[in-house]
Amino acid sequence: MDIALMSMSLSQGKVQQQASLSVMKIAMGNAEQQGEAVKELISTSNVKALQQAAQPHLGGNIDLKL
Repeated sequence: MDIALMSMSLSQGKVQQQASLSVMKIAMGNAEQQGEAVKELISTSNVKALQQAAQPHLGGNIDLKL
């Protein structure tokens, strides 16, 4: 096998691994932020706000029959 070809293959592998790690770090950061937001929402103990956040489509309309 050609030395130059091996070198290029190893270099491509390193770049792919670095890109994968970067994407994973971003995903972990996003998950951490979402976890903190959920923890803050739960710690406020505001049940109404928690229910509204969980089911935002409920309670917006009232059905009346006359």
